[in-house]
Amino acid sequence: MELEELRVYNKSMEVAEIVWDYVSKWDYFSKDTVGKQLVRSVDSVSANLSEGFGRFHYKENKQFCYNSRGSLYESKTWIKKAQTRKLIDEETSEKLLSDLSDISVKLNNYIKTIGKTS
Repeated sequence: MELEELRVYNKSMEVAEIVWDYVSKWDYFSKDTVGKQLVRSVDSVSANLSEGFGRFHYKENKQFCYNSRGSLYESKTWIKKAQTRKLIDEETSEKLLSDLSDISVKLNNYIKTIGKTS
């Protein structure tokens, strides 16, 4: 199996690009405070999946998936802050949070399969 075959990876990459498109349009102060944190956390979801996938031992892969899940929850917080601070509208916030919830389910299901042999 290749990394790019994982739906959780592909979905996390898609959401990261959507977030990037929004944040890149914000003013300097908003980008420098909330924006950088949001982009880093959402990018970290797929980055940790990648790093774990490339490890030789399933326990390391699981640990990086746990890191990915932590970044996912951090991303949810930054999206909520962005909405509260009127950087993104409610509809966009709800869509992004829904996407992250979908990723969370996929990630938890992926974690359950790591280390299991068929």
